[in-house]
Amino acid sequence: MERAAVDAFLTGIPIFPSLDKMASVFSYESSEVDWCEDNYKHSEIVVEYFNTMSSFIFFVISPIMLYLLHPYARERNLAVHLVWIMMVFVGIFSMYFHMTLSFMGQMLDELSIVWVLAIGYSLWFPRRHFPYFVKDRRCFTQMVAVLTVVTSLSSFVKPTANAYALNFFGIHILYSLLIELKSCTDQRVLRLSWATIGLWVLAISCWISDRFGCSFWQKLDFCYLHGIWHILIVLATAYASTLIAYLDATLEIPYSLPHVQYWPRDNWAIGLPYVVLKGSTKLKKRC
Repeated sequence: MERAAVDAFLTGIPIFPSLDKMASVFSYESSEVDWCEDNYKHSEIVVEYFNTMSSFIFFVISPIMLYLLHPYARERNLAVHLVWIMMVFVGIFSMYFHMTLSFMGQMLDELSIVWVLAIGYSLWFPRRHFPYFVKDRRCFTQMVAVLTVVTSLSSFVKPTANAYALNFFGIHILYSLLIELKSCTDQRVLRLSWATIGLWVLAISCWISDRFGCSFWQKLDFCYLHGIWHILIVLATAYASTLIAYLDATLEIPYSLPHVQYWPRDNWAIGLPYVVLKGSTKLKKRC
């Protein structure tokens, strides 16, 4: 064994070729994914400049939503904050991915989104829709965690399929929301739901158009739809998380009398929605 190692060193053959392979996943442009934006157009070290810079929206919206949803999280479950804490990591990994287009950047970007969805499912999926063999939310959370770990590991087999799977989960979330909204009569909440769907459709349209219509947008010299997707999907997540939090509060803490308001001004046509609890707290008698 020692003789073989010496021979390998003298002949220049790498003793641990797997280390080179491991290092390659961090290399620039090692990912199979390359978005429509021209590479290195504005910087020699940033592959996709606009896609990288647009990821800053995660760092702007996330702390605001953490603050706005804190009263609801304090009453319902402080784990709610994990959704927007993870969104910060989505922004970090999105910047890293578009800056380098590395394989590792792609995986971190997509897997962080998977875990955001997993946390959302664990916290907010309605109890009445649990599988028959799930007894309570703790068991449901454990099941989601196991499935998410399996999904995370299997995603390395076919990385390019991850984005399509994530959009499929987005469709399922919208379907679940529509079912829950059938019994809703609050016009403000219904308007919020339509705004959520509209933002999601616009975001997905930008993603698909950038992915499959790149040649058309290159002719127009407008290759920034994926960056616009970043902005729209963060806003869609803010609207969707508030909508889901409202529906969850009506089911799990109905005594709190949840109500939807908008920041910075409630009477503005455009703003960030959040849940206000106008009823009693859990320290008081529950009806």
